[in-house]
Amino acid sequence: MTNTQMQTSKLGSTGPTVGRIGYGAMGLSGVYGPADEAESIATIHAALDSGAGLIDTGDFYGSGHNEMLVGRAIADRAREEITLSVKFGAMMGPDISWQGMDTRPAAVKNFVSYSLRRLGVDYLDIYRPARLDPAVPIEDTVGAVSELIEAGYVRHIGLSEVGAETLRRAAAVHPIADLQIEYSLFSCGIEAEILPTCRELGIGITAYGVLSRGLLSDSLRGRANAVVSDSRAGIPRFQGENLMANLKLVDTLAGLAAEKGITTAQLAIAWVLSRGDDIVPLIGTRTPRRWAESIAAAAISLTPAEQAAISEAVPAEAVIGSRYPEPLMTTLDSER
Repeated sequence: MTNTQMQTSKLGSTGPTVGRIGYGAMGLSGVYGPADEAESIATIHAALDSGAGLIDTGDFYGSGHNEMLVGRAIADRAREEITLSVKFGAMMGPDISWQGMDTRPAAVKNFVSYSLRRLGVDYLDIYRPARLDPAVPIEDTVGAVSELIEAGYVRHIGLSEVGAETLRRAAAVHPIADLQIEYSLFSCGIEAEILPTCRELGIGITAYGVLSRGLLSDSLRGRANAVVSDSRAGIPRFQGENLMANLKLVDTLAGLAAEKGITTAQLAIAWVLSRGDDIVPLIGTRTPRRWAESIAAAAISLTPAEQAAISEAVPAEAVIGSRYPEPLMTTLDSER
């Protein structure tokens, strides 16, 4: 039986109402190492049972594997209880190498047909290009998705990792429900221009990377010469001396968490939640136990003084290394 005790948030002025915390499914398709399918499905069920509702995936996660997994997990659930957010357009080679973007209108309609089939649904709640395609005007891409809305295949349009100017151009074509973008104590770049623009335009935020891919947790702390052997090994902030310096910041955060009797990850999530009711964190845990621990952060209140102490203890400018490998940083319209 679904438990809908979790508080809710509305994504922007025109988007759907979802749980205060959403579930990000990417990690279930090998990005951070192998995942057990039965446990993966159990985790998705735990998210739905907690009232999360919002399940985020991408057609390129595991080259379709993620959508098929999510499809199996939701097959016996009432469709109206689920808000499916799907990213499209990213081109990946068989070796998981980045091949660029394709968001031409014809490609958009092709991609959505595959997503609907793999997920086993008649419509997608939110459909968004994974990145800005430099070869296709954002107006053309948004226009193509708006046609899918008219045809009943999509309910809302979202964007991902775009800057303020692109947000304005897109919103002039069709209302945008939300912007999916990285936001955490270690990645606060959206606060300068992007977040204010979203609020001006009535666009919600679905924040991914709120734990900075596990860095803002206890998973790597206390390990001498800590290293990662999964996809994070290619990210500068996880490499060598960068990682050691960043973990010192995490140690400071852990001290503040201990004072409140909570985990480091819970404090990092609670901080993102405290930044506004229009910001919905996406949590990508891979076990029901970790999910339960994560969503407990929604019950944690931070006073203005505590928020200031956290920001002072973990200043974003002290983080060393970019949030993606340098070649991929150039693909982010949000970083220009």
